[in-house]
Amino acid sequence: MSINSLFVDYVGFVVPTRCFDQMIQILHHDADCVAVMKPAGVAAIPEKRDDPSCLSALLSAQLGTPVMPVHRLDKEVSGVMLYALHPEAHRFLNNAFEKREVHKTYQALVHGVMADDQGVITRPLREFGSGRMGVDDLKGKPSETRFSVLKRMDRTTLVELYPLTGRRHQLRVHLYSVGHPIVGDMRYGDKALQSAYPRLMLTSTGIDLTLPSGKRLQIENVIPSDFAACL
Repeated sequence: MSINSLFVDYVGFVVPTRCFDQMIQILHHDADCVAVMKPAGVAAIPEKRDDPSCLSALLSAQLGTPVMPVHRLDKEVSGVMLYALHPEAHRFLNNAFEKREVHKTYQALVHGVMADDQGVITRPLREFGSGRMGVDDLKGKPSETRFSVLKRMDRTTLVELYPLTGRRHQLRVHLYSVGHPIVGDMRYGDKALQSAYPRLMLTSTGIDLTLPSGKRLQIENVIPSDFAACL
C-alpha cells in the first residue's frame, strides 16, 4: 500500500477533556494493525491514569476495540503512528522496531539556512536530570539521524529526516546540536523566538515495514494541513 501527498485537515484541532468530535484519520487498517495520523498536541499514550483524551483511548473508542502502541511520537509532534490490534501482532511489530526493520520518515522546518544538501548527525545522546535530552560524547548512547534538504528559504530550511536510531527527542536534539533547532520547539530553542509559532514544526510523514501478514506497508508524504499552512 502506498499513500502519496495526502494532506489531512487538522487546522484548529482541539481535544476537549471528556469528548472528541473529530474522527482520527485512518491511513491503514487490517486484522493485525492500524496506522493513523496523530494530530499535534494530542498525547500518544495516557499522560495520567484513565486519560480519555490520549490518542490510544480516542482510537480505541473509534474502532470499538483496544489498540496497543508499538512506537511513540512526542505530544507536540504530528504524523503517522502505528498500533497493534492483538498481542501477537504487538510482539511482531515490537520485534521489527527493535531490529530496526521499520523505516520512518519525518519533515521538519528548522531555523537557519543549512549549508549541506544532505548529511548524517551522529551525536550520542542521554537524558539529564531535568528530563531534557542532550548530547554527551562520553556517556551518551549512540544516535544517528540522516537528513536531506528539501527547500531553503530566507531564514529557515525544510528538511527530510530519517532516524536510524530511536532515542527520545532524537531529531529535536540532533538538529539543535548542529545549530538548527526545529521551528516552534519550546524545549530545545530560544523560548522567546519559538513562542511566536503555533506548533512544533516536526511531523512524521511516512512509515515502511513488513506487516504481520507478510505484506509490505508503505505510507509516504502524509502532511497535515496545519504543518503545510505554517510553511
